Amino acid sequence: MAPKTARARRLGIALRHHREAAGLTLETAADEINSTRSTLSRYENAQTLITPATVRALLTSYGVSAEEVASAVQLAKDARKPGWWVSYSYLLDPRTIDFIALEAEATAIANFEPSVVPGLLQTADYIRGVMRGGPHTLGDDLVEQRVKVRLDRQQRLTGDDPPILDAVIDEGALLRPVGDQSVMDGQLRHLVKMAELPNITVQVIPLSAGYHRGTRGSLHILEFADPEDPIIASVETVAGQMILDRAGETRTCTKIMEHLRSVALSPADSRAMLLSVLKGR
Repeated sequence: MAPKTARARRLGIALRHHREAAGLTLETAADEINSTRSTLSRYENAQTLITPATVRALLTSYGVSAEEVASAVQLAKDARKPGWWVSYSYLLDPRTIDFIALEAEATAIANFEPSVVPGLLQTADYIRGVMRGGPHTLGDDLVEQRVKVRLDRQQRLTGDDPPILDAVIDEGALLRPVGDQSVMDGQLRHLVKMAELPNITVQVIPLSAGYHRGTRGSLHILEFADPEDPIIASVETVAGQMILDRAGETRTCTKIMEHLRSVALSPADSRAMLLSVLKGR
């Protein structure tokens, strides 16, 4: 199954919108292109990539204008272009690949981490420490390949037209050793440096804040430039990563993130804490 990119989701939403505007059921619309209800449903839910030719046939049968058909056909072509992450498909589980594909198109990323430094702000040595401390023993080659994946994900932050990143970190993550002292020192200095970029905000929730709504696990929220693209949330559970896109679920996640920002120190005070932890090491 292809990754559910933002473009694929946007195309699926457009297909459903035009079908409903034409007053057609899934069954009736599928009959128009000699397909099945389940196949058309997968197209609309971005679970299966649809060919540009099928997009043209569907929208023409819906009576859509030539201009809108051309736009949707181009979107279908764009959605089929492989991303850089495709070469790592053998290394990562499908849910992670889906999330990376969505993250690559996000214009705003919010991330809370209770136990480790956010992945997009980790140094290579810190990533190695995290990988070696995971539940599965990985060989050196696999560790280095996973390090490469994470570093590739980070490139957007300092590239052209970078996304906004709001990172909220629990103080415990700053105090928990990953690797030796030089690794942690390098990681803390990197956090301070990255927080100086105009598109990156780093906030720390002090231990003195006590129990808060983020103590249950990490949280990611992705937003996209096109208003038709729903917000995506991702939470880590003991069973792995869960991607949420239903309005009620993402609304709850957004409220939790707002709460976490409110109990966190200001960006300036967070910087002071980072420097204090670094000095005290």
